[in-house]
Amino acid sequence: MSEYLKPFDTILIAGGHGMVGSAIVRTLKANGYHNLLVPSRKELDLTDQRAVRLYYENQHPDVVVIAAAKVGGIYANMTYPADFLYDNLIIECNLIHESHRVGIDRLLFLGSTCIYPKFAPQPIPEEALLTGMLEPTNEGYALAKIAGVKLAALYRKQYGHNYISAMPTNLYGPGDHYHPENAHVIPALIRRFHEAKERNQQEVAMWGTGKVYREFLHVDDLARGCLFLLEKYSDSLHVNIGSNEEITIADLAKLIAKTVGYKGRIINDLSKPDGTPRKKSDISRITALGWAPKISLTEGLQMSYKDFLQKIPHFAIA
Repeated sequence: MSEYLKPFDTILIAGGHGMVGSAIVRTLKANGYHNLLVPSRKELDLTDQRAVRLYYENQHPDVVVIAAAKVGGIYANMTYPADFLYDNLIIECNLIHESHRVGIDRLLFLGSTCIYPKFAPQPIPEEALLTGMLEPTNEGYALAKIAGVKLAALYRKQYGHNYISAMPTNLYGPGDHYHPENAHVIPALIRRFHEAKERNQQEVAMWGTGKVYREFLHVDDLARGCLFLLEKYSDSLHVNIGSNEEITIADLAKLIAKTVGYKGRIINDLSKPDGTPRKKSDISRITALGWAPKISLTEGLQMSYKDFLQKIPHFAIA
């Protein structure tokens, strides 16, 4: 039984056409929430405050989910750090402030576990935020997401709004972007291994040493977690959402190669950075409330590769 959502609430999913947002839309519909606002970028420019204000005044959402963000892998974050900081700041400021201005009382802001210090305790508790230096390779994105978490919490503190934040770990799944350089590690490696298989290449380069550990969460598990929090959670402290499992990037690459059917060598490109050495989130807070992940990494990778194969006509694979 939901404490904070009603079946007839009009819910705005900002970023509802992206990987995360579309998963949240699917989950909301599957659970009886059908009054959904899912504007495209052409319909609503989230970086334009006046456009956001007019949209709120015309569409009258009761609940806002902020899944919109400029995202990318290590290469993209290192290459465009100012863009990642500015674009994400302006999007979250517009959406949170305008939600307050029109009196919306329920909002979920989605951040990322990259907000935590580079050398945070493992697994990382929510309280680790702002206790150390950030990972330099994604500093711009992390700073923006920290600002969003604090903005939601402080609007809650000052105005009494029921605004909450969730911190998902590394995400993957249907709707991902499979750029070979700018994408996150799973979609990037899926594409590289597939192309190598098609071209009979003998080896594929993996960035860094492969020794760092990462935790991965299927986007449909995240969507279930978001709905769970929207229905049941109300507190100023943000909540981690993760899989509670971690894997080295080297073992991940082997698993993806097996999923794709690539049998060549995997080599290390040591000119590329590793990023944070380890980043496992402590999900005891949300699991104590009754939520748990369901999709294993092996199953999730198979789903992702199927999604990639369906999108092949959109790619230029020579």
